[in-house]
Amino acid sequence: MRAHLVQLDIAWEDRDANVRRVRDLVRRADPHAGDLVVLPEMFDSGFSMRVDRTADDGRTLEAMRTLATDLGVWVVGGRTVPPVGGGKARNRASVLDPDGDLTCEYDKVHPFGFGKEPEVIEGGNRSAVFEWAAGDDPLRVGLAICYDLRFPELFRALTLRHEAEALVVIANWPRARHAHWRTLAIARAIENQAYLLAVNRAGNDPHLSYAGGSIAVGPKGDLLGEFGEDEGVLSVALDPEAVRSWRAEFPALRDVRTESPEPTRGLASE
Repeated sequence: MRAHLVQLDIAWEDRDANVRRVRDLVRRADPHAGDLVVLPEMFDSGFSMRVDRTADDGRTLEAMRTLATDLGVWVVGGRTVPPVGGGKARNRASVLDPDGDLTCEYDKVHPFGFGKEPEVIEGGNRSAVFEWAAGDDPLRVGLAICYDLRFPELFRALTLRHEAEALVVIANWPRARHAHWRTLAIARAIENQAYLLAVNRAGNDPHLSYAGGSIAVGPKGDLLGEFGEDEGVLSVALDPEAVRSWRAEFPALRDVRTESPEPTRGLASE
């Protein structure tokens, strides 16, 4: 199984330009049938809060479907979904299979308060997992978006409740906190004994600079690949058996306590 993390220098609020660039980058990566292609958060627009301009009218989803069917690959990508019934928009990750079927969608649970995202984006309330079928041995993949990476509870739920074996994070993570990006990605892989595939954008937008750094981490915390600052595609191989054998050899997840310990007053021996 191979995954291709597309680190795109996103053109600001220019869907057509971004779709063309994604198509070119992915074709050059030469994916095999059944591979997984991962695009950044809001890959069609950049992290714009002007949802009246950026909300997908169906063209972004259709472009993802065309990419999936033309190349016979799985595609994960982020887009803004317009408000429904007077509510707010959603920051959504959509998954298309090689037949072009929409198999899974996830709405970002943790909108980025520091960046004023909650003013226009409503947080989701459900976790999401899909089965990436490439050959006879599918891999269960959990989804997360950018700021979600700071909240380990979501990833623990994906692992324990949904039995995720790989975790995909799509992002527009700023340069100013790039060290956090790398550290948290590795930590999420180690603590969940899972693959972690984190794709960030490259370049600049009118407000922020991005250091790229898309990263793929193995279930033991081993680095499978890491990209620099430039636009490009990071391609890595994954083996489902590597997750299962490590969890069997070192069964740390069996010892997880999900309940909170009672607060202690004074010394524990009192």
